Parts: sequence; C-alpha cells; structure tokens
Amino acid sequence: MPRPGRRRGLVLVASLAAMLLAAWIAGRAAERWALADLRRTAHATLALQVAALQAEMQKQASLPLALAADPEIAAVAGASLSQDLVARVNRRLAQVAAATGAAVIYVIRPDGITVAASNAGAERSFVGRDYAFRPYFRQAVATGAGSQFALGTVSGRAGLYLSRKIAGTGGVVVVKIEFDGVEAAWRAGGDGVFVADSRGIVLVASDPAWHFSTLRRIDEDERRRIREALEFGAAPLAEMPLHPIPGAPDRVRVGRGASPARPALALDAAIPGTDWRLHTLTPLGGAVERERVQAWIIAALVTGLACLGLAALADRRRHQRRRLAEVSARREELEACVRERTRELTDANRMLRLEIEERRRAEAERERVEAERARIEAERERLGRELAQAGRLAALGQFAASMAHEINQPLAAIRAYADNAAILMQRGRTAEAAENTVAIGRLTDRIGGLTRQLKGFARRASPRREPVPLDAILRNGLELVEARARGAGIPVVVEVPRTDLHVLGDGPRLEQVLVNLLQNALDAVAGRPDPRVTLRVSEDGDRVGIAVHDTGPGLPEALRAQVFDAFFTTKTDGLGLGLAIARGIAEDCGGSLTAGDDPAGGAVFRLDLAGATRTAGHGEAGR
Repeated sequence: MPRPGRRRGLVLVASLAAMLLAAWIAGRAAERWALADLRRTAHATLALQVAALQAEMQKQASLPLALAADPEIAAVAGASLSQDLVARVNRRLAQVAAATGAAVIYVIRPDGITVAASNAGAERSFVGRDYAFRPYFRQAVATGAGSQFALGTVSGRAGLYLSRKIAGTGGVVVVKIEFDGVEAAWRAGGDGVFVADSRGIVLVASDPAWHFSTLRRIDEDERRRIREALEFGAAPLAEMPLHPIPGAPDRVRVGRGASPARPALALDAAIPGTDWRLHTLTPLGGAVERERVQAWIIAALVTGLACLGLAALADRRRHQRRRLAEVSARREELEACVRERTRELTDANRMLRLEIEERRRAEAERERVEAERARIEAERERLGRELAQAGRLAALGQFAASMAHEINQPLAAIRAYADNAAILMQRGRTAEAAENTVAIGRLTDRIGGLTRQLKGFARRASPRREPVPLDAILRNGLELVEARARGAGIPVVVEVPRTDLHVLGDGPRLEQVLVNLLQNALDAVAGRPDPRVTLRVSEDGDRVGIAVHDTGPGLPEALRAQVFDAFFTTKTDGLGLGLAIARGIAEDCGGSLTAGDDPAGGAVFRLDLAGATRTAGHGEAGR
C-alpha cells in the first residue's frame, strides 16, 4: 500500500495532467466557436461594404448619359467653338460636379482634345489635354459608352472614369469618380478592405500602401501593356503581402514590413454590375486569443476544483473506513469481554450498528442530491445563454427587415425620377431632366445613410460616451419608423425646445433605443380609436430627457416593475429582450430608462441622458 506522502504526490500529478488536458480541449473548442462567430460577423460586414460601394458608384452612373444629351455640351464638342459658350459650359460642369460629388467632369472632341471641364479655372486644368489614348475614350467612340479605373495623368489621383458618346458630334463626355470618402470610412472601421479588378490589381483600399498591388503575379506582356496605356503610372504592381495559412482556406497572414505578419479572416464578394471583387481582412489575433485564454482559465479552474473535491471526498472516506475499522475492533474486544452480559446489552449493540449504517446511506444520498443540483444549475445557465443569443439574433433580423422596407421607398422614387428624366430629355427639357438627376443623387445619399445605420447596428458595440447631436438621433430614429406610422395612419408629434442640443453617449446605439421605444408606442396605439404618439424633449439643468408618450392602454402597476426584465413580454410574437437591451444601452451611455403611466392617458417611457456642449472636433460625434 503506497505511503500517504507518495499517494498525495500521485494525486497532485494526476490533477495537473487533468487540468492541462481540459484546458487544451476547451481552448480548441473556444477557438472554433470564436472563429465561427467572427466569420458570421465578417460576412455581414462584407455584404454591407459591397452595398455601400455599389451605391456610391450608381450615384454617378447616370450622370454621363444625362450630360451627353445636353445641347450646349454637344455644341461645345462640335467643330466650331464660341468662347462664351465654352465659359458657360465650364461653369455648368463645375456646378454639376459640386452638386453630385464627382471629382471632375470634362468634354472631349472627336480628335481626343479636351475643350471644356469643371476644373477649367484650376492650375492643372484638363482643357487642351489629349486623351485619345485612353481606353474609356476609345470605348465610348466605338460602342457609345466606356469605363476605366486608372491613375490621372494630370492630377496624379486614381479614380473611375465613366464616358458617354455625344450623339451627332462624335465627342465624349467623361465623369471621374474618386473613392477617398469610401477609403476613409474603411480605415475608420479597423478591418482591411480593398477592391481588385479581374486581373487581381488592387484599385481601392483602406491602406494606401496597397494601391496598385496585385493578388497574383502579372506577366511581363500584361505589365508592358499597362505601362503603355498609362493606367497606373509608374506603380511597380508588386504582390500584396498576403500569405495563405495551410489547412485554412479562408485565413491568411498579412505582412506589415518589418513587423510580424498578423493572422486575418479573408472574405470576398463580387460587386454587381462590374468585374470587381471586394475583399475584407478581419483581424483574428485579439478576439480568438482572448476566447482561448478565457477557456483555458475556466477549464483549468473547474477541473482543479473538481479534482480537489474528489481528493477531499476520497480522504474523507479513507478516514471513515479507518474509524469504522477501529470501532469494529473495539466492539469485538468488548464483546469478548462482556459475552456473558445480558441480552439487553446485545440488543443495544445491534441497534448501534443499524444506526451507523443508516447514517452512511444518508450521507451518500446527500452527496448524490448535491451533484444532481449542480448539474441542473449548469444546464439552466447554458439554456439562458442560448436564449439570450437567439433573442439578439432575432432582434437584429427584425431591424434588418424594417431597414429593407425603408430602402424600397427611395428606390421606387429613383425609378420614377429616372423615367421622368428620360421623357424630359426626349422632349428637349434638359433643365428639368437635370433637376431629376440631382433628386436621384439626393435619394441615393439617403439610401447610403440608411445602410450606414444598419452597419452601425450590426457592428459589435462597445461602451462609448462622446458628445452627439440630439437632432441627428431624433431625425434618424423617426426616419426608420415614419413609413410604418404613415401606413397605419398614426400621427407622430415631435416637441423639441431647440435643435442645437447635444448629449453624451454612442449615437447609433441611442438611435437603436429610440427606434425600440417608438416601435413599442406604435404597437400600443394600433387599433385604438384616437391613436397618437408624441416625442417630447426637455431640459433640466445639465440633463436632457426624451419622453415617448402614447395613447394606448397604459401600463398596469403589476407590469411596470417587469417590463425591463429579460424575456418578459406582453406580445404574442415578442421575445421580451427589446426593453432590456435598451435599458442596458442607456446605462452604458451614463443615462437611465424608466416607464410609467401618462396622466393624459396611455404610457410614457423616458430616456434621461447627460447633456453635452458641442466642442471642436465633436461637431458630429457619434455619427
């Protein structure tokens, strides 16, 4: 039989081995779960990035067609020129470029010489330049329309050139689009994002060092053709520092000069209407390593505690066996000494043995009950986490469906404006047709804003407090529910003391709280005889209150203390997570969310936030 010291050593070694094995298994499982979660988030972000870039390109796609039908632009592209006409066209092109956000708009004669441009008054004007060598010019002359992404020979700035042939003259009108705003938004997001053409050449990227690098090797014939066409200037077309990870087709290591390469999740998707593909590189190191370390620690602690408990139980049973053995020896010795005693003493001794056996059974039953109780508690916690995750995914799905409905309205308006513009151009009413194209630009800006809001709601949130304009929060929140309110015939009244109020918090998350309160108010007044929702803003010292009143049935006293509990709902199809999440967001922003009955009838939910003074550098904080 092993000595006690040696036995304790063996138990310690076995416990350490069990802890290491459990930590390794938990780390592998946590890594797989973290990668799966990160992959789902990256796919959603990729879809939003593609939609935003496509909207930016479509905003300018119809502009060359509209300008090519303008009679004054057609006259400038003709053989005879009038200086007054050229000056007037230059001013008009500058105005259109400023209104639509185009980098430059210019008109080229059939011989390839630029005769008018929106930058005619600039030091490096395009007027007088020969662009007959450009593929977008030759495509437009041959087929009526063309496009090319290239580095400007005059400006030195890369961009997408959209060209259209001017009917009757043979000239070409060109619109150049630059993606500086898109790249800045990508850099602010933190992930690596870039767009490559069908040859694998990077055109637009969040990292300026990636411009005109390649995803695969370009042969010498293709390099010579690119240099002769002056597509990318003197760019070396070097390969991007992306190194595939063996056994992981969607993971790469991204090199950064002398710094160690960092692992990233590489996804890509086609951009509809083009031969381009948008690629995203989502960093893996921080998120996966954090989940793995947490799993190691938890598994090691749980296994260590389990081993400690088992060792304590074994030690207790060993002492109990020794004690029982000693009792048995003493009992036998006593029986040998008092065998001649009376029968009553023998009966008492038998009762004592029965009591000891009953106590042993009771101890074993108690230990079994405690183990079963611990297992039930662990199962209850797991089910709670799964229900919370399902609630978050369902809430995000409902919000995405609402956003899709909201986007359909400006899309229908864009189609109507485009049809009207075509009819007006056929009738020669070009000024009114140009107004329609400007209206189309405004509507696409609105769609871009809506997709940015959806991206903000989809992104994993972190507590942030900074000055944000209250007017923007109210405007964006009302914009998401106005279609539903208008369709149901429910008036939404807004009472704001002044429009320059600022509050501390996270703009997109506060918009999520406001949308949730407005949606609940619309649900409460649906089907009521006099439905109405009122949004009232008030100031109290350095605090700003946002109250949403409705004319619904109100909140009974019994329900008022439960409305913010997770999974509590009065709706047949609700999950009971909206108000719980909303209160958590309010507290993260340093505020509070309360509910009560409105003295005028119905219910009122009040969001109380800290006021903020608008300072330099925070003019649009949180947007």
